[in-house]
Amino acid sequence: MTLKDSTTLKQLDSAHHLHPFTDFKALGEEGSRIIVDAHGVYIRDADGNRILDAMAGLWCVNLGYGRKELVDAATQQLTQLPYYNNFFKTSHPPAVELAATLCRLAPQHMNRVFFTGSGSEANDTVVRMVRRYWALKGRPQKHWIIGRENGYHGSTVAGMSLGGMAPMHEQGGPCVPGITHVRQPYWYGEGLPDASCEDPESFGRRCAEALEARIQELGADQVAAFIAEPVQGAGGAIIPPDSYWPAIKEVLDRYDILLVVDEVICGFGRLGEWFGSVHYDLTPDLMPIAKGLSSGYLPIGGVLVGDRVAETLIEEGGEFYHGFTYSGHPACAAVALKNLELMQAEGIVDKVRNELGPYLASRWKALEAHPLIGEARSLGLIGALEIVADKASGQRFDKALAVGNLCRDICFETGLVMRSVGDTMVISPPLVISRDEIDELVRLAERALDETLRRLEAQGVSIASCEQVES
Repeated sequence: MTLKDSTTLKQLDSAHHLHPFTDFKALGEEGSRIIVDAHGVYIRDADGNRILDAMAGLWCVNLGYGRKELVDAATQQLTQLPYYNNFFKTSHPPAVELAATLCRLAPQHMNRVFFTGSGSEANDTVVRMVRRYWALKGRPQKHWIIGRENGYHGSTVAGMSLGGMAPMHEQGGPCVPGITHVRQPYWYGEGLPDASCEDPESFGRRCAEALEARIQELGADQVAAFIAEPVQGAGGAIIPPDSYWPAIKEVLDRYDILLVVDEVICGFGRLGEWFGSVHYDLTPDLMPIAKGLSSGYLPIGGVLVGDRVAETLIEEGGEFYHGFTYSGHPACAAVALKNLELMQAEGIVDKVRNELGPYLASRWKALEAHPLIGEARSLGLIGALEIVADKASGQRFDKALAVGNLCRDICFETGLVMRSVGDTMVISPPLVISRDEIDELVRLAERALDETLRRLEAQGVSIASCEQVES
């Protein structure tokens, strides 16, 4: 592609395209980056730059770019049956076979799936199913759903309401009623700065106690479900303390409350198991899924439904007035089915658990030696770096400096996609990344951190105290 083509595309994009999660004015002033092709773990922009995509697109390109088998699966299905719906007592082979395959891979007690077009739609479906379930049980007053502060469950009105991100609530209100939030198990961000917290494990239990306190405040007979990600993704790759999930399970069992585990990011091998629920020994009643289900090649999502909920909906429910035009779209389902087939044939999940995850952990942890990094954490193939002004105390930089955004932009300049969540840098590379590519990822991350440090010092920013000093 010529430079002229690149310039024209950027102009057209600025003139006509409103991007998701974007400051429209700022993007119009700076211009967008046009991605034109990709292969393996690399993308290439219209200016010819080759970039290691350590975010797998948007947490989703698990099998990497350029898998001809997935393209062929879509082509074959589009030729044979490009579309038909699953309404009106109708189905088609890709949806049937994908449903059966998903239920074989899911925890043993999950034997039904409801298809959607995305993770956001899956979480909309969760709200409907949870409240429908309790109504059928003769307990319609049991309607409150508890999520977590800084949790993310999509950006539709229902998804935004389930999530606990304040900026989204400020722009998206009024939220769906009957949804509330409790503290997140973010040890580095909330436990470490709290002098009353003894250690990560006590902090994890304290977070579970906060859930129990909220249940008691609302009344256990009013609370329908608790929804959470196994590891918080968009919140900053927040890995809970080991004590957290066992304590949460005890609370939910005590009060007869449904567990919804949002597997949109963690599902399909990200943590070294088919689902994050398996890693944490959870027994969810509902599991929203998407992203890695098709490795992002075509949009598809769904909700895996536990037996006690599914049997109630089937035996007692009558018609469930909910669904989407593209629920179980045949081409999307065919690609997802081929994606899962390839993952099994190539032993991707085992490789993440036994080889790539541990290797990334060892290389990633070494970045804690960098002057800017307070913590480097990872689990499977998801990781985060906490950028701090003072390593000893964990003190952050002034938010006005937007150090995370600075580092993110420098990453692109050095040939790496690494996401910023505030001053937390996040990675989630394709599950097919090699050891050599992990080495390259870490080298590029360190180079970006070095340049970030250099630019901060050039601005007169004190790294020890995070105060501005005279240059």
